Amino acid sequence: MPVIIDCRCEAGKSPTGVTLDPRQVRAERNLATVTSSIRSQTRAIDVRQLGTVEYRTAWQLQRDLADTRVAGGSDTLLLLEHPAVYTAGRRTEPHERPVDGTPVVDTDRGGKITWHGPGQLVGYPVIGLAEPLDVVNYVRRLEESLIKVCRDLGLDAGRVDGRSGVWLPGRPERKIAAIGVRVSRATALHGFALNCNCDLDAFGAIVPCGITDAGVTSLSAELGRTVTVGDVRAAVAAAVCDALDGVLPVGAHDAARVTSGM
Repeated sequence: MPVIIDCRCEAGKSPTGVTLDPRQVRAERNLATVTSSIRSQTRAIDVRQLGTVEYRTAWQLQRDLADTRVAGGSDTLLLLEHPAVYTAGRRTEPHERPVDGTPVVDTDRGGKITWHGPGQLVGYPVIGLAEPLDVVNYVRRLEESLIKVCRDLGLDAGRVDGRSGVWLPGRPERKIAAIGVRVSRATALHGFALNCNCDLDAFGAIVPCGITDAGVTSLSAELGRTVTVGDVRAAVAAAVCDALDGVLPVGAHDAARVTSGM
């Protein structure tokens, strides 16, 4: 059966919705250092920079690459941008869709609805995962790679307990990168989206990832200068490959929640 990872999970549950043993929750929060590869092969990841690609075209390419990977081919990381599009994961509720009736592509990934478009770097690692499968670990590694890129730019990025993705602390917290994956036949598809200099107003027509009590931001908005996809593409590619191979260990980077005192 495929494993589908949501872009939001409740505290005390894994991203698949399974209740976790308290010891596993504590271990998840401590995020012990990882030094081994999560991939099932040792060949270098084939990184492909594709420019702008229609969403459905990229989705089909992922499926084709997954078939090739299952047959013994190489792991691949696709880096690209999409023309403006809303995509809905399997848990998307009707009220979370665009209020103006804008078309939405329904996908087989986990999570809820999000937006992709120009100025957002999308990464699709089509990766064969090592046994025993640890999909939460895989998601944490993707987060780690994007946290590194953000921190190298001077942003205090981290994680929020119970929610996947990369966040900046504040009131409300602001998501700068979203993650939603699917694992089938021990092969990961879909991936992450890092907001660089995209149109943040596009998120206003939906409930991004089904989260109503947090905001969405971008590298450019936070840094006060334009940061393009091209500015960070190489750094993201290197960090993702290093995280998946265990060269970049997973650390504890908490984007501490700011409470109202209530």
